[in-house]
Amino acid sequence: MKPAKASLPSDTEVLVKRSFDAPVKLVWRAYMEPDLMRRWCGGPPGWSMPVCEMDMRVGGQYRWFWRSDENGQEFGFTGEVLEVIPYARLVHTQIFDPGNLGVSMGGEPSIVTVTFQEAGGITNMTTTIKFASKADRDDAFATGMTDGMEMSYKRLDGVLAEM
Repeated sequence: MKPAKASLPSDTEVLVKRSFDAPVKLVWRAYMEPDLMRRWCGGPPGWSMPVCEMDMRVGGQYRWFWRSDENGQEFGFTGEVLEVIPYARLVHTQIFDPGNLGVSMGGEPSIVTVTFQEAGGITNMTTTIKFASKADRDDAFATGMTDGMEMSYKRLDGVLAEM
């Protein structure tokens, strides 16, 4: 599949689009089940995801944490699930925990909306991250977050092929 395409549709948003050669039900499962998410959402090479706690129903909480195997640096995200439409839409808050990484992605929660649409066995996924301010969006975008997302999506391609 082609790499993810990232854009900045407004002063406070990041939009990422990516397609997967798999039915929507498999992509959805990989996004909603902690054991599957841990396999593909591991971060850059040399990083692991030791914490992947998820209660992916409305009102549920999640906590994701990554750690560098080399130097022990850590960062993560926490949030609350706001909306779940199976196989179609997931909305949650996202709060960045910088751990000991020394970067900022803004101090206020952002809202992440992920939509899934299948056509001809290909699932098109769109992720919109709405930040509290332009400064928060710019801080997050400057971390290379969309490059990291594509690294994870490439691993997701492999996980989906095994499913």
